[in-house]
Amino acid sequence: MRTVTLRRVPKAGTFRQSGAEQIVTTVSEAISAVCPLCLLNMYKVMSCFSARCGVLTGRSCFQTSLAKVHSANGALCQKSALSYPPTNIPEMPPCNFSPEKYEGISKERMMEIRKQNCNPMTMKVTYYKKPVFVHQGYMQWLWDVDGKRYLDLFAGVATVSVGHCHPKVRAAAEQQLKKLWHTTNIYVYPAIHEYCEKLASHLPDPLKVIYLTNSGSEANDLAMLMARLYTGNYDIITLRGSYHGGSPQSIGLTSNADYKYPIANGLGCTNTMCPDVFRGPWGGSHCRDSPVQTSRECSCAQGSCMANEQYIRQLKETLATSVPTRIAAFFGEPIQGVGGAVQYPKNYLKEAYQLVRERGGICISDEVQTGFGRTGSHFWGFEGHDVVPDMVTMAKGIGNGFPMGAVVTTPEIAASFAKGVHFNTFGGNPMACVVASSVLDAIIEDGTQKNSLDVGTYLMTELAKLRDKYEIIGDIRGKGLQIGVEMVKDKASRDPLPPGGMSDIFEAVKDMGVLIGKGGLDGQTFRIKPPMCITKEDADFFLAVFSKSVHSYMERR
Repeated sequence: MRTVTLRRVPKAGTFRQSGAEQIVTTVSEAISAVCPLCLLNMYKVMSCFSARCGVLTGRSCFQTSLAKVHSANGALCQKSALSYPPTNIPEMPPCNFSPEKYEGISKERMMEIRKQNCNPMTMKVTYYKKPVFVHQGYMQWLWDVDGKRYLDLFAGVATVSVGHCHPKVRAAAEQQLKKLWHTTNIYVYPAIHEYCEKLASHLPDPLKVIYLTNSGSEANDLAMLMARLYTGNYDIITLRGSYHGGSPQSIGLTSNADYKYPIANGLGCTNTMCPDVFRGPWGGSHCRDSPVQTSRECSCAQGSCMANEQYIRQLKETLATSVPTRIAAFFGEPIQGVGGAVQYPKNYLKEAYQLVRERGGICISDEVQTGFGRTGSHFWGFEGHDVVPDMVTMAKGIGNGFPMGAVVTTPEIAASFAKGVHFNTFGGNPMACVVASSVLDAIIEDGTQKNSLDVGTYLMTELAKLRDKYEIIGDIRGKGLQIGVEMVKDKASRDPLPPGGMSDIFEAVKDMGVLIGKGGLDGQTFRIKPPMCITKEDADFFLAVFSKSVHSYMERR
């Protein structure tokens, strides 16, 4: 065997594209000098090297039989048609929007400021080993400071509802900026009245009285206070794995250790078992209202659900042992958000509401992530459970990213809260109301809810095929564009995929131009909650990227 000297590969990210190409040529020439008996081992080396260079150069390191492919920034590249695994990313759908050239501070300087001047939590929650430095957005797309384009399937944590910088919403904001930025509701101004009437028209009777806030945490804080005042009771029940905010009061509702601090919190808040039909002790193949069911076996007779009966039994036990005989409220997300798009048996909330009301409590639906048509079948998540709550809290999609939240309740409950003075300086300010009003208009005019249903159902159905193909995809669930993909070590154990594996796939999806989220108690669920303007072509692009990422991880494993 002849000895071949290869040029040393520089550290990733430190050389120009031409340098990478030169290295590729050198390695290719070297391979031709190697004896045939060594080609198998050399192929393994080249396969790994090809994947690395494909990211760095935007095209395959092997140039035999070439086909067109687009890189993440839309540039035309070359794709190898050789039989071994492709190194290029799937083709990203076109976009006719051109972002402005970024001319701000450097990425290095941003990270210095982030570490020195921004609160430490910003570093703790920073996504990705190599962060995404976002510069501009338009509809379902984001661009980083280098001009690379990303398909945004997380929408700023399920917040951008109708699209980044939606033309209608942007125009409304620009017009209001010329008129009046801020005043408070001690004065009478058109925007707050026009919006409250419009929002109330989307809710069933008797949910017609609206309190405007600045966030979901603030809305849930207010709902807790109102529930306790109205009922004269104190204890509130939530579901394990839930997230209802991080403020001093709402953190008590939240049932996830990652968001807790070692101080007294949650006084009067009790959690009960989450009726998770995939990971919980009971579940079957017909339990939930979703285009995709779990792969667990089910022997229930038609019209009955043993899993629901067992989870309701757990709630009854909580009511009998952990709280007084009279309670203030039950908080529930129609589909858990941060918990990982967890869905309950079809009749769970209906029976839970009845049990709570029998004990003097009111029922509160947290629609911060499920509201405004995201579930596709209905405008509000609670409607899919065939219930009408006594109070609804909302935020995130309400303003398409503009800081805003709301509590909607009945005249009777609102009257009990008028005994004291409740005032919110910024809640319902003119800018917020105009933006939120234009969001409602865009949802209707763009057919956003139907798009959520159509694209979401298609995406989940296709993801279910990947679940059947890959051992580490345990569950696909959700409604509309509120989707969870739960990853497991293997289907038999359903043990969560370890953080390292989640991170590998997460990073690979990002590197190929798609941004998704993570959730679940163990961070084992990929969350897909995009702006509700995405298309089937976007869904196909993500499916190709995700499949490639999972396949590559399993090959390495």
